[in-house]
Amino acid sequence: MNFFNYKISKILIHILFWALFIFVSLFYFSDYYWTENPFLQYLSILVIIVYTNDFVLLPFFEKKKWYTIYILIITAISFLATQLYCNVFAECGCSVAKCLSDYVWQTIVPIIFFSFIWMLFRYLEKKDEVESIKQKHTEMELKFLKSQINPHVLFNNLNTIYSYSLEKPVQVPELILMLSNNLKHVLYESNATFVPLEKELTFIDNYIKFQEIRTEGIKTITYQKNIFQYNYTIAPLLLITMIENAFKHSTMNTNIEINIAVENDVLTCVCTNEFDATKAISSDQIGLQNLQKRLELIYKDKYELNITTKGMYCVTLKLQLT
Repeated sequence: MNFFNYKISKILIHILFWALFIFVSLFYFSDYYWTENPFLQYLSILVIIVYTNDFVLLPFFEKKKWYTIYILIITAISFLATQLYCNVFAECGCSVAKCLSDYVWQTIVPIIFFSFIWMLFRYLEKKDEVESIKQKHTEMELKFLKSQINPHVLFNNLNTIYSYSLEKPVQVPELILMLSNNLKHVLYESNATFVPLEKELTFIDNYIKFQEIRTEGIKTITYQKNIFQYNYTIAPLLLITMIENAFKHSTMNTNIEINIAVENDVLTCVCTNEFDATKAISSDQIGLQNLQKRLELIYKDKYELNITTKGMYCVTLKLQLT
């Protein structure tokens, strides 16, 4: 889209410049132009010089970074073109210095103006290219980070269904239904950059229900929500990383506390669990590092992520919602 906008803008600028340039040259400076019209004869050569510079010289020397050579060549072309105009078209019989002082502007102004326009649009196009590359890189990185989350959630849920199919087959249909809803969210709805907050929290609700069944008699889960309005959107699969981490790395026979609240357009999610500080937790941090990267990509300067490990393992996320 920008490509066509730039093309149209450049064409309009060129048309307007030439119209103004011809008007100034023919009407403002001298009546002599009306009797002999040497400028109109010279205009065709001037157009050739300008567009040779625009399509050949500038791209070549800009690519090579030979700016000094380019300036010398343009200076030489301007000098020779001015002498051509003076001695052949206008036949003024002026000295070299007089020719340059009176007529060099007619050659140098279009060259300088269109060189500036070329460099301006070249800069804008390069800027757009860089932005496009950054956007594609961000999208690819987000897809990669989400791909690290999705199989992990699915693997845990399938393990739960497998174990219950052997021990408590009666509860399997309910688990399969919850898994189906969660898979729908993970595989389809989470492809968007943002999803409705209500859908994301439904996904969390189902996940916690899964864990309550899975950890029954082993861990106590305290889950609270204080949300009065759901007319927000949120990046998908952010909160699940914190919540899943609390279940995965909490010790046996402990309480896991999960609190989610929204106030003044700010979502606060706090996950607290007991953990064994003697165990190495470097591998445990992968999920939270993943979360940090996603937050930087999507919510830069609009979030706070704090982790404390004194007594309890506590992860707190504050997020500016939209």
